[in-house]
Amino acid sequence: MRAPHPDREAAAEITVGARFHPRAILDNTLVPPLWLRGGHAQSILPSLPWRRPAVERRARPLLAASRERLIDCGEGTILQGFQAQPAHAAVDAPLAVVLHGWEGSAQSLYVLSLAQMLFDMGREVVRLNLRDHGDTHHLNRELFHSCRLPEVLGALRAIQRAGAQRPLDLIGFSLGGNFLLRAAAAAHDAGLAVAHAIAISPVLDPKRTLEALEQGAALYSRYFEIKWGRSLVKKQAAWPEDYDFRALMKRGGLRRMTRELVGRHTNFPSLDDYLDGYAITGERLARLDVPSTIIAALDDPIIPPADLSRLAAPDALRIVLTPHGGHCGFFEALTAPSWADRRVAAILGGGAGGDAATH
Repeated sequence: MRAPHPDREAAAEITVGARFHPRAILDNTLVPPLWLRGGHAQSILPSLPWRRPAVERRARPLLAASRERLIDCGEGTILQGFQAQPAHAAVDAPLAVVLHGWEGSAQSLYVLSLAQMLFDMGREVVRLNLRDHGDTHHLNRELFHSCRLPEVLGALRAIQRAGAQRPLDLIGFSLGGNFLLRAAAAAHDAGLAVAHAIAISPVLDPKRTLEALEQGAALYSRYFEIKWGRSLVKKQAAWPEDYDFRALMKRGGLRRMTRELVGRHTNFPSLDDYLDGYAITGERLARLDVPSTIIAALDDPIIPPADLSRLAAPDALRIVLTPHGGHCGFFEALTAPSWADRRVAAILGGGAGGDAATH
């Protein structure tokens, strides 16, 4: 065990060694009240609809300044983003790109909360939608899948070009964190200048995540199945001559639905090949050479934290582990910015507790 990390929150940070990852620290500064301390509470309560009015009130400045952008990603692919520039933007600061998780969107509460905090710091922010997320099912004929990294790289290049080639800060949640860590690892070859990448509760090994959804509390698998079904209905309505998902949705089941869609609508020979295609375990992050931070909770019910030990350990990577936080939660109060929001702001230079200098 080494000496505490020398920033303002150092007293609560210790290394945890090879049990999780050689570059992991344990941070005990997140202290939720007892009723909000469990992984399920952290994962479920922050997404409940009753929080939306409070979050949207806080995000009014961001939403008022946001302008829709249809982004040409190359090869005929269009993604949607919402770009907001503060009246007094930080001069020459990197442009922040925030990316939601699977079946979330640029309007997800966790995206709005973080984006408003960055906007308050004077940062220009783009909230990006993945293909077939939000109200974008009509933009592209082919279905979304999680190996469509090239179009996300194309969107990031277009955002950077339109932003006078400023570097990008990439911040993603869950599957969005997975996408942006892959983008950061590919940044050099993709012609991207990335200042920092931050992934909150990122998907690490999709096979293990699928197993956790199947073997854990049924409400998680049912939640994603319902949201995915609604998305497929929208896709079918936008492209009725191409898709009919009625039989698929009647059979249900995340594994069954994924296997059938991979078999019918991708070139992957098997479900395992597809899931391996977007895993970031093994050597996937070995070439990561831009400062990158993973924020993860030990009580995440969807992403097994033990899988962090299977990540490569490039010098550019740091992992911040919290005992509490669940999946994309990290809340001490449900109507205020989350601990993760504040930690991201600190890392990117908006307050104490940042660790950008450690890279």
